[in-house]
Amino acid sequence: MGGLRCVDGSYLSVTPVACTDSLGVPYEITLALHRDGAPYGMVGERCGWFLARLARGVCDARAECGQARAWPDPDDRFPGNEPDGELFAFRYRSHSHAVGGGELRCRLRTLAAWVPGRGGAGEWRLTRRAFVEAWGPPGVGLRAVLTSGELAVFVGSLVAEAEGALEPRELARNPMEGASSLERR
Repeated sequence: MGGLRCVDGSYLSVTPVACTDSLGVPYEITLALHRDGAPYGMVGERCGWFLARLARGVCDARAECGQARAWPDPDDRFPGNEPDGELFAFRYRSHSHAVGGGELRCRLRTLAAWVPGRGGAGEWRLTRRAFVEAWGPPGVGLRAVLTSGELAVFVGSLVAEAEGALEPRELARNPMEGASSLERR
């Protein structure tokens, strides 16, 4: 279970839950959100591939691939060409495609801080951070601010847990009869 300590002191747990087909075989994941242990929402239906791609992108950016090498500190390196942008946005979707029940998103923000120098001189230091925000059905929001290293650990743990949840199960035989069976009639 991936988790984040939020700015308000609460703890956001994110757990990949396997989506299964009609035979019970897992094929994708959805994310279950919990705030301080209490259910907070279900988001990101079939988001496993996207999370795996993001995990690779964050690792590549930290290793100075592409546009990320413009940032000297590895903790400021994120995937994407824009200084600020959205890395992901997962929402709850019902079968009727109505929105509600939670949201989890991650936006990049560039922050400027004045670093004083000697004799009154100084300089602006730019940093980039990932703002992971979650909302539950009542509309109460949570926010965690992460470096690229912290985001890599968070997303990497979600991907590893999702891969474990998606491991194929052994089926002794196809339990369905008819068109999907190997028997001829």
